[in-house]
Parts: sequence; C-alpha cells; structure tokens
Amino acid sequence: MIINAELLLQYQRCKRRPFLDTHGDYNQRDAPHELLVKVQQDKIAYQKSIIYNLSYTQPDFTYGNWQEGGKATLELMQQGVEYIHRGVLLATYDEEYTLLSRPDLLIKQPGKSCFGDWFYIPVDIQLGKRPKQEYQVVAAFHAEILGAVQESQLEAAGLILRNKDTTYVVDLNKWTPEMLSILAEYIQVIESPEPPEIFIARQKCNLCHWHNHCYAIAQSQQHLSLLPGVTPIRYTQLQALSKTSLETLANTHPSTLENLIGFDSEVASKLIVQAQSKLTKTPLILPYAVTEGIVTFTDAIELYFDIEAQPDLNLNYLLGVLVVNRPENTEKFYSLLAETPEQEELIWQQFLELVNQYPQAPIYHFCNYEVETIKKLGKLYRTPYTLIDPILNRFVDVYEKLTQNVALPIESYALKAIAKWLGFEWRDQEASGAKCIYWYDQWLETGDRHLLDTIQRYNEDDCRATLKVKDWLVNFLDKR
Repeated sequence: MIINAELLLQYQRCKRRPFLDTHGDYNQRDAPHELLVKVQQDKIAYQKSIIYNLSYTQPDFTYGNWQEGGKATLELMQQGVEYIHRGVLLATYDEEYTLLSRPDLLIKQPGKSCFGDWFYIPVDIQLGKRPKQEYQVVAAFHAEILGAVQESQLEAAGLILRNKDTTYVVDLNKWTPEMLSILAEYIQVIESPEPPEIFIARQKCNLCHWHNHCYAIAQSQQHLSLLPGVTPIRYTQLQALSKTSLETLANTHPSTLENLIGFDSEVASKLIVQAQSKLTKTPLILPYAVTEGIVTFTDAIELYFDIEAQPDLNLNYLLGVLVVNRPENTEKFYSLLAETPEQEELIWQQFLELVNQYPQAPIYHFCNYEVETIKKLGKLYRTPYTLIDPILNRFVDVYEKLTQNVALPIESYALKAIAKWLGFEWRDQEASGAKCIYWYDQWLETGDRHLLDTIQRYNEDDCRATLKVKDWLVNFLDKR
C-alpha cells in the first residue's frame, strides 16, 4: 500500500477522510467545490512564480509509475542537479507499506551523502501564511524518506509560505517524532474495518468531497457535532461521560460539565439549553442573556451592512447597505461595487458619504468582519479617526446580540442557517460567500457581467437576511 504526503496531510485535518479516500465508494463523492478548484489553481500559480527563476530539472517518467519516477529522480541527485522540481522519493516502511514523497523542490547543499560531497533538503511551497503543524509534519515526512534515499539524516527542511521573504526552517528534531506518531495512527486507521467516527466541523468539512456523504450519516444519527457549541475537545469530554445524545445532554445539570476541559459554568449552561432547544424544536432564552444594546423599532432609519471580499487580493470589492425607513415604510439598497481592485478607494468614499447622510441611524451587521474592515479601510485610505469612530459607535452586531440571548433549534449560527430557519430564502440558492470569492475572480478574468449581478443579489439578500434576523430577535425578546 502506498502512503503519500497528501494522505498524511488530510489525516491531520480529518481522520475519516483518508479512510474514505482509500476504501470509500467514489460514486458517493461530491463534485469538486469551485473555491477548492480556485485554491488549487492559485497554489499551482504560486508554485510556478517561485520556481520561475530557478534553473530546475524535473524527472522524466510516466505519471503513476513511481518506481520509474524514483529511478529518474535518483539519477538527477547522483548528477548533482542544483534544483529538482517534483521529484519522486520512495521508501519501504514496516515492510508492507511504500512511502511516496514528492516535495516541490529538492535543493542541493554542501555536505556528505551517498552521492558524494553534497546532499539535498526538501522544500515545500504552500499558499498558507503560517507554518501550520500539518505543513511541518509533511515536511518531516519528505525529509525522513529523503534521508533514507541519500543515506544522510537531515536536521532541517524548508517551507516557502505566501507573503514571506525567507524560507521557513522546519526543526526536524521536533517534528520527525510527531510525524512518525501520526503515521502510525494513520496506518492503524486505514487497516481498521470501519472508518473513524464522524465529526462535522463546518469550516474544515464544507469543502471536502465527502461532505454530503458524512453529513447525511451525521443527521441520521443526530450526532452531537451538529449541535452548535460542541467542539472536538468538548465532545471528547461528553463521550467520557456517555452524554453523546441530545436527550442525555439536555437532561444534564450544568454542574456536571462546568469543571471539564473546554467548559466553564456559562458554556455548560449554554450548551445544555442549546440541546434542549434542538430537542424541543423551540427557541429558548439563555441563562446569561444580555439584552442591552439591541435598538428597537423606534429608530426612524436603520442601515443594514454587508461586505463581499476577495482575500487573495486583500480587496473589499462590494459594500452593500440597505436603508430601512420605518416611518415611511420604505427600503432602498445601495450596492457600492468596485469592478476593478483600483476602485476600492472610490466605494469606500461612497460608503462614508452614504452612512453620514443618516448620522443617527444604527448600522446593523452580522459578525465582526464589517467592524474590522471599516477600521482597516480607514487606516488604508488615511481617513481621520474622528470620522471613523462615530460610525463604529453606531454598529450593532446582530450575531453577537442573538448568540448572547437565545438558543435556536438549528445546526449553525451562520446567517444563512438562522435566516432560513425564519423562512427567508436567498434568490440564488447556490450562492455563498465562498462562491462569491470564486465568481469575482472569474469576473476579473472573463468580464462576464452575469457574475457581478449574482454577487450583488447575494450581497443584498445578506443585508435583507440580517434585517429579518434582527426584527425577529427584537420581537422575541419583547415577548419574553
């Protein structure tokens, strides 16, 4: 059986995925997510930009014939080639496994190996900005196999990260033992007759090609990972107490949980009420409710604000504002759109002019991104803080107010999950923040106006969904 770096990387993110990749039915896999395709394309483009000025050699072999690739790579190393791109390194592990390593670069260094007065170090090129554990474990995997091939133990490997001027040095004395431990765990999982237990972690799972397969199983089991607030650490604690169903958790006294790892008195109480809400399918007031700061319907004018951004370009290209005039019973949406990255400053000034037309109006948003972005744009375009501060003081985070006060019978406190539970529907069912990132990228490449229209509709619907959630919350709290 072949074990490669990609399998080891994915195992660190999800113990279940490599099992399914190895033993699962490929017909049950989802189509590749558009954003994932974009990330893969961006990674390839970034790798090409890094190696563009290097005089590198790539081994010539038929893809999939790893023995041929290993032999071709070995010949290049024996010749003392300075840079080898996507070489093939093979090693036998525990007699029955073949470890396959394909580092982005093998870089020649002075020293001793079986080749002579030189040896190689592996360097991976990653899109991430930080040297995550999973990157360093994979680097140690490459180094372990390379050390066996060149008969020279390595002390360091390299990572080239995005927006970094220097290569990050991976300490192999630290990460090799960790890698070997993870490798042993991986083999144990792969050799097991059944896959590891499901745990739906939304940020990690959403782009996985097994997401719908696993999610359907989790729903059929009413798995606690679908309950907001149940993290992997907390779930482990609940498992130890045999409280892994909605019923058992809903009937637990907070004192049973509050001293466990990952809990405190507030978390314990909130999680139990969350289970009760899900079990009874009704919204419930939380024990530590804080109702201050939710502006009521007496406001003559309210603003609802949502941003669409392209993180790879460090660009906020759409500032959407819904103006709600309560006395006149009117609503008007303003879509402040940068059709090119250079227009970001223009829409920033348009935003300032718009919100300052209503100096007393609260500005509702969902989550903290809008607040942090206003601060960044103000700093980027040198807007005096005396102009920014009064605007920030008008911001009201609907997500914060809701999650401080209410438990809802839903799986997630994302805007879409809450608003859909309230009956709100987005006009484009497949639209999402992640897809908007991809669509804006495609707009810049193709000039297809339909992409921008779809993004603008999605942004307006986000603002209207925020309005829906805010109105519901005010009504619910007024009736308590």
